[in-house]
Amino acid sequence: MTTRRAVITGTGHYLPERVVENSWFEDKLDTSDEWIRTRTGIERRHFAAEGETTGDLGIRAGRAALDKAGLRPEDLDGIVLATSTPDLTFPAVATIVQSGLGMTRGFAFDVQAVCAGFVFALANADALIRSGQADRLLVIGSETFSRIMDWSDRSTCVLFGDGAGAVVLEAQEGKGDNSDRGILACDMNSDGQYRELLYVDGGVSTTGTAGQLRMQGNLVFRHAVEKLTKTAHAALDKAGLAPADVDWLVPHQANLRIISATAQKMGLPMEKVVLTVADHGNTSAASIPLALSVANDEGRFKPGDLLVTEAIGGGLSWGSAILRW
Repeated sequence: MTTRRAVITGTGHYLPERVVENSWFEDKLDTSDEWIRTRTGIERRHFAAEGETTGDLGIRAGRAALDKAGLRPEDLDGIVLATSTPDLTFPAVATIVQSGLGMTRGFAFDVQAVCAGFVFALANADALIRSGQADRLLVIGSETFSRIMDWSDRSTCVLFGDGAGAVVLEAQEGKGDNSDRGILACDMNSDGQYRELLYVDGGVSTTGTAGQLRMQGNLVFRHAVEKLTKTAHAALDKAGLAPADVDWLVPHQANLRIISATAQKMGLPMEKVVLTVADHGNTSAASIPLALSVANDEGRFKPGDLLVTEAIGGGLSWGSAILRW
């Protein structure tokens, strides 16, 4: 019996032109390039230009992914976009991207699960394709986190950057087992009792402002390693696979120490881990599709490779997806 699978047929990304090295913070905060590198693995990040929006970044990444897939905007049935830094309260950034791409059919909506947003968006897109609601979807993670930073807080403002990544998912028939190409399993979780560990102190129905990011970094770190390992194992179990089957771990690029600890707990060598955190910083929902696109451009993924993506963010929300290239 055959099964509809959501297969990645194109990847793309966009990074703003402005590159901010760690040294930029040294005359503004009690910090240093060495302090940031040692604790996070971050060396630089990109910041959006004045007037450059989350939607602008998403349009550029989306176009790149469509080009790689050999598709036009009118070939799409929909757009699912993950972000925590929307252009406007409404409409959804996805509709802004839809218009920017010149796509006038289908649907477009946003998903908000902070740094886990792209995994949640991927799971939603997979379900739409499996159920027959769509044949081709553009899934995007796009963020301008530089707009919600407290520039006096050295524990947070050095961590984040701006960027966008995108993948094209197309329906293909598979055999129904874990040798199929495409998304094989997803795992999604959240626990609102931990929301004060990572949040933004503003919003429409509270302060009427965008607010600024607040984080209890040590506690987030502890939750991250445990929950990322568990969600990866849960998704692998759903797919009938084990860590030994994994060719590549493509994690949320938040902190090199979190990534290293998670890989170690999964028994994966760092040679099997895609790392972009040094050059991008934490781009929240954009980090996994950015990493996928960069690694794909470098020719690192081969047909049949098994990939694990996993992320954790505010909520707390966390999840993973297993896919075969």
